[in-house]
Amino acid sequence: MPTFPLVFHASPDQTLAWRDGAPVRVRDFLADVQRVAAALPEGGHVFNVCTDRYRFTVSLCATLVAGKTSLLPSTHTPEMVRALASFAPDAFCLHDSDDCAIDLPRVRYPDNAPTLSSTADVTVPQIDGARVVAYVFTSGSTGVPVPHRKTWGFLVKNVRAAAARLGLLDRQAATLVGTVPPQHMYGFESTVLLALLGGLAFSNRQPFYPVDIRAELAAVPEPRVLVSSPIHLRALFANEEALPRASLVLSATAPLSEKLALDAEQRLHAPLMEIYGSTETGQIATRRTARTAAWELFPDIALTPRADDSGDTTMWASGGHVEMPVPMGDALELIDATRFLLHGRKADLINIAGKRTSLAYLNHQLNAVPGVIDGVFYMPDDPPDDGEGEPVRRLMALVVAPELAAADLQRALRERIDAAFMPRPLLFVDTLPRNATGKLPREVLTRLIDEERKRRAALSFTVPPEHPALAGHFPGRPIVPGVVLLDHALDAIGGALGRSVDACRIESAKFLSPAQPGETLDIAFETAASGAVRFTIRAGARAVASGALAAPQASSISTSTSTATDTQPS
Repeated sequence: MPTFPLVFHASPDQTLAWRDGAPVRVRDFLADVQRVAAALPEGGHVFNVCTDRYRFTVSLCATLVAGKTSLLPSTHTPEMVRALASFAPDAFCLHDSDDCAIDLPRVRYPDNAPTLSSTADVTVPQIDGARVVAYVFTSGSTGVPVPHRKTWGFLVKNVRAAAARLGLLDRQAATLVGTVPPQHMYGFESTVLLALLGGLAFSNRQPFYPVDIRAELAAVPEPRVLVSSPIHLRALFANEEALPRASLVLSATAPLSEKLALDAEQRLHAPLMEIYGSTETGQIATRRTARTAAWELFPDIALTPRADDSGDTTMWASGGHVEMPVPMGDALELIDATRFLLHGRKADLINIAGKRTSLAYLNHQLNAVPGVIDGVFYMPDDPPDDGEGEPVRRLMALVVAPELAAADLQRALRERIDAAFMPRPLLFVDTLPRNATGKLPREVLTRLIDEERKRRAALSFTVPPEHPALAGHFPGRPIVPGVVLLDHALDAIGGALGRSVDACRIESAKFLSPAQPGETLDIAFETAASGAVRFTIRAGARAVASGALAAPQASSISTSTSTATDTQPS
């Protein structure tokens, strides 16, 4: 196997990084690599969690130069850390945080170690192409982390091919600004390796909020390349504030809509290229989303359809930097030998009442509704079979849309998606717990939905037969008085909103069917942007009462964030 240099820059005085606004030359970077390599303790595997992109990159290269291997998991949860310790018992954690609590032997990045002289002649380390640089972990179909071995030769061929496709190969002046973390495969390839192996520079910061992204773009010289994701781009374009121009925008981690791609090209005055690949294959295709839905494969990469045991067709990627044929987890449609269409994850394809669609398509339609800040559809796991026939699963959706009423959002969705895919329930939340790359891991969504269900379960009550209001209402055949229903509803709604609704005026109330003593009654409500509240009380599927509370006067309530909850379908 041939060797490849650690960095592909043409001169040791070329800028390789911008660290808090100051340039770092190749020679200084290599001196830091040697310094950190000499300071690493015993142990063959390094869990590199440095959040500063410069420290991460120095640590990655120091690990390689020192003959050690990096571990790059998809999450840093205690369960994942235990899996890493089992996989590599000699692993230690290299960090740059004051409060790192990862349960492995911990080593602080040696910022204060003496710096080796960088004025002498520079020798760029040559790395054997067969050398294992890192194990990148995915969750696996069973939830058990699966390690994927990445050699230096694989990474060099992959990233050099990506740089050539993007027109970035050996462009000495281009600087990469990444909103995604370096530990994630996309951030690892497109902000760290693309700089090292493409002869470019990168910024050490990881801006998250729009104001920080704007500031970081302005802090580095042109030409600038913004490496981002759909969730970060959507937030960046939420207002009309002028943005520093870029020469190129890259996006990955989730499908990008044509409209968002057009917005990116207009606001940043640069072409946007979307990247397609997987942890197993690395990057294998790109598309300019504002102009085409078709993806174009890298040179020498091929997709070949193969029928699996179930009769379904799976596309296998091979050739180029892909060392062995890899089955793709997405539904891909070949146009010709070099182009294909992406129809979403195969696991995302759903069938309801004989109608088929994908969660990616539904998410796109939900997020395209004006007023929706963020949203996601969720298909629960198969319910247990109770012997009464085929178990029924219903789509759910969680949405962040503080200025939309649930009824208005439901109407907008009915215009965009088939009635079979309408979410039941539609849950309004304050925020979605996306990770640093904008993804929503299924286990995190499941936890959030369970919490929402528990909260909604608290909006149930029962009026016992011995309640004093029943004695005269009515003798012999008591029913729950309307005033008792309203009292329970106001108390529950106030508790769910975290504020008193005593100052709200009851604008309307309808009593639709009698409520019996001992009957379980459920309350569902929604809040409008004005603060007005509409509610329904049900006994099972039967509507018992409904009403509306007018928004209180601003002077009579304390400031709070209102959250609209699920309204039950009629």
